[in-house]
Amino acid sequence: MTLATSTVSLIILGAISVSTIVRTDAHEAKSGWTYPPACCKAQCLLGDCESIPTQGISRGPHGFSVFLHAGDHHLVTKPHLFFIPYGDEIPSGDGRYHICLHPTEDDVNCFFSPPDST
Repeated sequence: MTLATSTVSLIILGAISVSTIVRTDAHEAKSGWTYPPACCKAQCLLGDCESIPTQGISRGPHGFSVFLHAGDHHLVTKPHLFFIPYGDEIPSGDGRYHICLHPTEDDVNCFFSPPDST
C-alpha cells in the first residue's frame, strides 16, 4: 500500500466516522425521517422529539395553538398549551405534526408542521 492509498483510506474512514457521529446526534421519527440535530437534544433512544395528535393543533391569525394532553408526547405528564408564531414552524419530513421539548416538557425547542398547513 502506498502513502497516497493509505491517506485516501484514512480520509474515507474519517468521513464514515463523522457521518456516523452526526447521525447519532438526532433520532428518527417513527415514520423514518431524522429530526435535525439542533432540535433533538436528548441522546436517549426516544429523544425529545415526537409526532403529536392533529386534533390538539389549531391555526389562528398569528400562529399555531398546540394543546398537548398527558401522554400525547412521551415527555408530557400534564396539559400544556403552546403558541408557535407563523414562521417559527419547520416543515415536517413526513406530513405530520411533531414537537421537540427541551430542556423540560414546558419548553418547545422545535415545532414541525406539514408543509401545506399554514
